[in-house]
Amino acid sequence: MNTITIIAALIALLGGFAAGNALQEDTPDVPAVTNQARERFMSENPAADDFISLRPRIETLPTQTLSEAETNGLLLMREEEKLARDVYQTLYEQWGLKIFNNIAQSEQTHTEAVRDLFEKYNITDPVTDDTIGVFKNETLQQHYNDLVAQGSASEVAALTVGATVEDLDIADLQDLIVETDNEDILFVYDNLSRGSRNHLRSFTKQLTMRSESYEAQYITAEEYKAILESTQETGNGDPGGNMQNGSGSRGWGGGQGRNR
Repeated sequence: MNTITIIAALIALLGGFAAGNALQEDTPDVPAVTNQARERFMSENPAADDFISLRPRIETLPTQTLSEAETNGLLLMREEEKLARDVYQTLYEQWGLKIFNNIAQSEQTHTEAVRDLFEKYNITDPVTDDTIGVFKNETLQQHYNDLVAQGSASEVAALTVGATVEDLDIADLQDLIVETDNEDILFVYDNLSRGSRNHLRSFTKQLTMRSESYEAQYITAEEYKAILESTQETGNGDPGGNMQNGSGSRGWGGGQGRNR
């Protein structure tokens, strides 16, 4: 190999190193992009078990006497879960954010779970008209109207409404759980609570991605902080909070709400 050939080879080699370094500097941080995409996906999509019917497990639990407080609680939660579904579906149609459509489907499963208890205990279903935005409970009707109006202002306002709905849901479920000792009702309420905590984490994460934050309105600031600092929850729980994987397919497709 002559001198000219050697020099040409060295120049080519050095040029390759320079191009490689330039490419490395211009290439985005792929792992960071992947992590961000994964975080966005996790926040937009409820856990798979959030779409599993609770009916098979409900049927295995004893049928116990219902108190007036327990009945009123079920009436409230049937429409309050419908409220979440309706608000999210309406805001999805307005803003096109996937998180609203995905969580609306989860809320459909939740309201069906309460309906399963209505059928088990022969309670008259207050949802005689399943049309979006129609409620028998006047307080929830007003909540729907107000929340949709608030969420129509901007994407951030819509996501804040989502966090607010889950905040309210968690607080109401906390009150109702202490008013019942029926195993099947506790089973449903525990699962609804788990789902609402997951949804609250998701809406908060979406707000954080937009450099915004949410302040708890119904649960305490300490409870909200604890929810955010804990991991996404999975599994359909037994009464009393023992978690296990659920099974089965989708289920079949009042009282006054909080006024604080």
